[in-house]
Amino acid sequence: MIVEMRQYQLKPRSVPAVEELIGQGMAVRSKYSKLGGLWHTEVGTLNSVVHIWPYDSMAHREKVRAELANEKGWPPKTLEYVVEMKVDFLTAAPFSPPIEPRELGALYEIRTYTYRAGTIPEVIKRWSEKIEPRIKLSPLVGAWFSETGTLSRWVHIWAYRDFAHRESVRQDAVKQGIWPPSTAEFLIKQENMLVAPASFSPLH
Repeated sequence: MIVEMRQYQLKPRSVPAVEELIGQGMAVRSKYSKLGGLWHTEVGTLNSVVHIWPYDSMAHREKVRAELANEKGWPPKTLEYVVEMKVDFLTAAPFSPPIEPRELGALYEIRTYTYRAGTIPEVIKRWSEKIEPRIKLSPLVGAWFSETGTLSRWVHIWAYRDFAHRESVRQDAVKQGIWPPSTAEFLIKQENMLVAPASFSPLH
């Protein structure tokens, strides 16, 4: 499985309008493939919308996009609000759960790490050894790595009830010695954003 992660940087105060337009188009878009989740930033670069679309393969994605080319109801007319678009194609780690509708909480954390070239297999190994006790504290939405574009990127999304729950989980994980995995020696860069789901997001 692959995931297409799309991030739109929007003009200030335009997130509600963009989410409304995307939501209106979902009945049409969902006939071709399902949305994984859609969020807007609460902490991080503001006025951003992030959405993930799971596909069986790149061939599946291309097939869907070809079919959508003849669809009048998609894409939504959001370009007037968009300042910048970024697209990443990501491959799921072996322990990453399937992307499916779930009620997980009101706050999600999207973390993106850039590792040294060639170290992703070892990162997956070390995460695999630690992930089971960690997901007992809060759900993992997914963990993926890049195989196109900027390589050796590691994206993981976690769900929390709220900001207080996130802080509690992070403290408990460190106190219990179960998290994080020991991959700091490979790290080059870390990025983070806290996001809230749109009303129509299958992950909410």
